[in-house]
Parts: sequence; structure tokens; C-alpha cells
Amino acid sequence: MNIHNLVLGEFETNSYVLTADDSSTDCVIIDAGLNAGELVDYITQQNLNPVAVILTHGHADHIVGLRQLRRSFPKIEVVISQADSTMLTDSVGNLSSMLGRPFTTDPAQVIIRQEQKLSYAGIDFDVIFTPGHTPGGMSLHCQKDGVVFVGDTLFAGSVGRTDFPGGDAAQLIKSIKEKLLCLDGTTRAYPGHGLMTTISLEKNSNPFLR
Repeated sequence: MNIHNLVLGEFETNSYVLTADDSSTDCVIIDAGLNAGELVDYITQQNLNPVAVILTHGHADHIVGLRQLRRSFPKIEVVISQADSTMLTDSVGNLSSMLGRPFTTDPAQVIIRQEQKLSYAGIDFDVIFTPGHTPGGMSLHCQKDGVVFVGDTLFAGSVGRTDFPGGDAAQLIKSIKEKLLCLDGTTRAYPGHGLMTTISLEKNSNPFLR
């Protein structure tokens, strides 16, 4: 798998463009950022075909870029968990109203109701529900490639905020310890903000997980 990371918008949200290999033109996007202009430019310049954008959760800084993605690539499928799905159509729930820039968009084409396997663009994902930052936060594990996309659940040396509506600190820590730290220690964890880390590093040194 090839992973290209773009840091988008004023909140420096990580958006990941994934292709199965060097010859693939189909791609999957993990999170759309607050402003997807750079993301759209990259996909266009690389002559890629985005088949899906998978949202790790429904906060504004991860979904507002959908407006540009959907306009530029009308056939793209939007994927989100059931618990966060209403955030796409609720500017209060997705926190964009709090930013003074209310945002809503059409519902997702694919609603994830249970942990399951997904396959897009020749890439297989295991959906892992990791609530706590939001009620429907989810992580995407690609076991074959030794990577997991963790959204705002886990960061290098830190964990996601739980002081927004729907956040739950105890649930977040439970999600991390029971769903992520059990993965192979060499698994690379790609967060919604900041640098890539590994499961082993966070298990052994993250002060919030002691």
C-alpha cells in the first residue's frame, strides 16, 4: 500500500490518500479535512480515481472538505459510522456552528453499523469501533500492511479530546486499550493530527495510557 499524507486546513488535519500499489489509479481517502483544495489538486495531478472517502468520525475538521470532494468527484462514496452519521447533516453536532461556519452535507452512501471488513481500490480494511472522542469514532486496520488509521482516538504521546459534546474519557481509554493496544506492536498508527507512531511505542510510553 502507498500512503500519501496531506495536512489540511487551519486545524492541520491529516488526510490520507491510499493506493494499493504503484500501478493503481483507484484510491481511497481517509478523512476530508476542513479544506480539501490541496487534496483535490493532488488527486487530479496524480490522475487518481477516488472511489471512497472513509471518515474516522464526524467533526467539522474531518468532514467539511467533503463539499469540494463531492463537487470534483461526483461518484465518490462517503463512508461513516452509524453513530456519527447524523453529524453530516447537523452543524451543531459536527461543531461547525461553534466555529461560526455552519456546515452540512448530504448523508453518506455507506453507513457502518457493525465492525466489519471493507474493501475499496484493492485495499482491505477491518473496521474497529473506537468511540470516546465521538460516539461513532472508528479506526481502520489494514493487517496485511501493518497499519491502522486511528482518527482522533490516539495520537503520538497523547489521546483524543473528550470535552466536546458526545465525548467520553473513560470510553476513549477503554477503546484504546481494548481495541488498539492489542494490535501487533509494530503496527504503524496514523492519527488524525500530528505524526505517525507505532502501537508498541504508545503502549510503552504514552502517559495517558498508564
